[in-house]
Amino acid sequence: MAWRGLLTIVLLVISNTFMTFAWYGHLRYSGRLEAGRFGIVGIVLLSWMIALFEYAFMIPANRIGYIGTGGPFTMVQLRAIQEAVSLTVFAVIATTVFGTMRLQWNHLVGFVLLVAAVYFIFRT
Repeated sequence: MAWRGLLTIVLLVISNTFMTFAWYGHLRYSGRLEAGRFGIVGIVLLSWMIALFEYAFMIPANRIGYIGTGGPFTMVQLRAIQEAVSLTVFAVIATTVFGTMRLQWNHLVGFVLLVAAVYFIFRT
């Protein structure tokens, strides 16, 4: 059963990597996308194509991890894990790939509180 939990988290990390690029990649690569050539509709369609991969990993992650399908997590726990993974992946990509963010003390406090939220959600 532990492998299902680990696989769920790995798939969520992959999913959220695609999600971050689908949601914010057009901002980082706007010069290469030539917004005039693609237009907003083209950029939305490109983002949707990237988001398809997000869902291709998100749905199996939830099915593998959900207690009702043999996994170790409740739906609330899955959601809490998803939020923690989402913000962590975003912070890593924003600082390393996009270069638009510097981690500061308030980010660290926020991450600690996020981990505390996950901890309390897992308390029974």
